[in-house]
Amino acid sequence: MTVLDINFCPSCGAAIELRCPSDDNRLRHICTACGTIHYQNPRMVIGSIPEWEDKILMCRRAIEPRYGLWTLPGGFMENGETTTEAAIRETAEEANARIAIGDPYSMYSLPYINHVNILFRAKLLDMDFSPGSESLEVKLFTEAEIPWDEIAFRPIKLSLELYFADRLKGHFGFHVGELTSHSHK
Repeated sequence: MTVLDINFCPSCGAAIELRCPSDDNRLRHICTACGTIHYQNPRMVIGSIPEWEDKILMCRRAIEPRYGLWTLPGGFMENGETTTEAAIRETAEEANARIAIGDPYSMYSLPYINHVNILFRAKLLDMDFSPGSESLEVKLFTEAEIPWDEIAFRPIKLSLELYFADRLKGHFGFHVGELTSHSHK
């Protein structure tokens, strides 16, 4: 599990020590002077499944990790925004696309990297999209056209597999899962 090293208290500047508070069961970064506990919590990765007729808009990554591979538009949620605002912003940043947010579709916990990934179904509002600064290319794919062996992240691949299975059944559910290792398969 990834833990950031904190050496000095952001509140008062004193030294930090890693210890377990008496009313807790985990090691925490605690200020030796003011006693502030500096919690480290999972990061939220929020994205969308942008739909246009029978196609899905995907982005080919222009950044690491997984440079050159395909993903859905998404990224880290910012402080002060809602999950739906994050999905809309990330889709605009990565694909210069405008969407109408639908229902939440999938949520995957990735404790080995301290992330929680959430995807929303979304409707593309128009065909005016292009690569943002973090994308090499953006493209609409039918299920048969999706480059399945070139998908960057497991939560994306699993969500797309579930999406197409749900679409075939004519009913979309909400899917929750846990991925507990680094494997990309």
